[in-house]
Amino acid sequence: MIKATENYLAGVKKKKIQELDINDPAYDEKLNEILSIRTRGEKIMVKDAKLRTFITQDDSRDEMVAHVYDITYGSLNRGEDNLVVIDDSIVRGTTLKKSVIRILDRLGPKKIVVVSSAPQIRYPDCYGIDMAKLGDFIAFQAAVGLLEDNGKISLIDEVYQLCKSAEEKGSLKDENFVKKIYEPFTDEEISKKIAQLLTHDQINADVDIIFQTVENLHKACPGHTGDWYFTGNYPTPGGNKVVNKSFINYVEGINKRAY
Repeated sequence: MIKATENYLAGVKKKKIQELDINDPAYDEKLNEILSIRTRGEKIMVKDAKLRTFITQDDSRDEMVAHVYDITYGSLNRGEDNLVVIDDSIVRGTTLKKSVIRILDRLGPKKIVVVSSAPQIRYPDCYGIDMAKLGDFIAFQAAVGLLEDNGKISLIDEVYQLCKSAEEKGSLKDENFVKKIYEPFTDEEISKKIAQLLTHDQINADVDIIFQTVENLHKACPGHTGDWYFTGNYPTPGGNKVVNKSFINYVEGINKRAY
């Protein structure tokens, strides 16, 4: 990411230099100011390598996230710097909300931008990774929140009825009905809602969350087609069965895996 920002800044500097008036008495001063523009990359947070919150049991997860990170004070210009941090993925958002964003805000950045190298994780896995409960996903919570905000919450019951009907017919595996929950909204709308859900009133900085797109993920990983966490396009019928059953469990308040 640092290299990409440097390449972008090279173009910005070139444009600014071309706009300078060489006859301006302050030309050298302005030129030096432009050339000094650069992205700073520093180790802001340090994570205890012995702790891994993603695989921690749910009942101890909240307690653990408060003790995973340490921070480097004095690394930002308070009220001036924007802080961009990279996360490999955002699944539940627990670590971000209860630990990372709150800790980073203590440094006094003007804005915090969290960049996820993975797209929005919207659908459960059934091939070995423990991500089977749909209601845990922050992307799903954001979609439901948007349905409420836009007076479309009845869609929850519509999808539930489709799933129950398919369950009675023994055809849960034929189609992923949960896709309909996300269809009314753009990726950007869901990302904005996720940022709202992960930020509480005590955070002073503006918070944005940017996700990798599925299209760019495929460009970055050509030949690797496993994108069902993000698209809901499962490679086997069993995937559809799991996601539909997970949605039924969510609506009925059953807090257990769908398989």
